[in-house]
Amino acid sequence: MARRNNKVDEEILAEDFLEEDQNPTEEWMNEEEFEGQLAVDVYQTKDTIVIKAPIAGVKPEDIDVAISEDVVTIRGDRKEESTIQKDNYYVQECFWGSFSRSVILPTSTVAEKANASLRDGVLTIEIPKVVPEDKIKKIKVKPV
Repeated sequence: MARRNNKVDEEILAEDFLEEDQNPTEEWMNEEEFEGQLAVDVYQTKDTIVIKAPIAGVKPEDIDVAISEDVVTIRGDRKEESTIQKDNYYVQECFWGSFSRSVILPTSTVAEKANASLRDGVLTIEIPKVVPEDKIKKIKVKPV
């Protein structure tokens, strides 16, 4: 087995990944330019398509759900209650600001009968499926 030179590995790491001209507060982290993506679970029951999304810290009035023919779009805004200078953070993993997510529906639905609720920080959207009509239609024969 070949032995690796740790000094060479450290130099490669420093050259490739730890360049000094990188700014720790990259532009992509700027709240005005970046929109977060929402994690979702999508599943079906016999009669409905269900979408669940954890969005703790968001008020119902700050959530917009739109359903088109085959796409559900969830938009919202998670507002930070206090302003803390970025230099004072040790770790910042929570996303604050605008977020959105679009989900392509796997089957035909009745958007007009959909409902959405927010409970314990979880948004639940239930959209009824289109009931397939019988493919065979019986016609009564009338005497003439």
